[in-house]
Amino acid sequence: MNRRELLAGGIKVAAAMAVSASVGAGSQGFLKRKIPSSGEELPLIGLGTSGPFEVDESPTQRAPLGDVLSGFFAGGGTLIDTSPMYSSAEAVLGALLTPPMRTRAVLATKVWTSGARSGIEQMTHSAARLDTPRLDLIQVHNLLDLKTHLKTLRAWKDAGRVRYIGITHYTVSAHAELMRVIAREPLDFVQFNYSPVTRAAEARLLPLAAERGVAVLVNRPFEDGALFRSVRERALPAWAGEIDAGSWAQLALKFIVSHPAVTCVIPATGKLAHLRDNLRAGRGRLPDARQREEISRVFS
Repeated sequence: MNRRELLAGGIKVAAAMAVSASVGAGSQGFLKRKIPSSGEELPLIGLGTSGPFEVDESPTQRAPLGDVLSGFFAGGGTLIDTSPMYSSAEAVLGALLTPPMRTRAVLATKVWTSGARSGIEQMTHSAARLDTPRLDLIQVHNLLDLKTHLKTLRAWKDAGRVRYIGITHYTVSAHAELMRVIAREPLDFVQFNYSPVTRAAEARLLPLAAERGVAVLVNRPFEDGALFRSVRERALPAWAGEIDAGSWAQLALKFIVSHPAVTCVIPATGKLAHLRDNLRAGRGRLPDARQREEISRVFS
């Protein structure tokens, strides 16, 4: 049983109780949090591109991704995360974004190479592939050659070539190093893994990000699909309706964004049905401390 089958079997719950600022069609009631360093608001649910956006130029492969992007912005989303590490994803995203989408988009990419010159070339190419003179966020991917790239990124930020700078990793083993960097460096964003079954970040990393005023992007929210495999023989619990969750994906995402230090979660998808399902997690009620523990137990 895959996510599509889980969606089909999930209970349907309206998410009309949410209240938040709305910007544009379809975003009414979409919950947001502020980026600490600027006060700019971001919707809690973003979009990742690793995997689904790594396609060739075939119209049959790109057309569904255009539908995903249309649905993302129509549904109130803004932040899209990509990387030169993700083969063709930057170029595909840049080609599919329409002018109206660009007025809403917050584009986040990464630098993933060694050496100042190589980093500058890579970031310049990323901007070209994304067809934008100024990137919203550039993150040092997996902390590779961190000191070198942070020096460049600060110069770019001062020159107006990037709005925000940050760092990323995707494993729990890297959390200690992320904390060391956050403690000593002025950053706008940090990105790392967090889910109902991988909660190591709750002990020190999430509190430190909040203390230091660093916005948090969460990757690997579904544990590369393992969350869905863990519940494939089970019905969605009736109490999910208490937090307006109508699917297992929404339950997991609501757990993540209910942590007050999380700014945005970035599940990757190339399927419109999954995208719409994910976006619904950014509306309605969020779990309290007791409900968070229930969600964690049900996925364990």
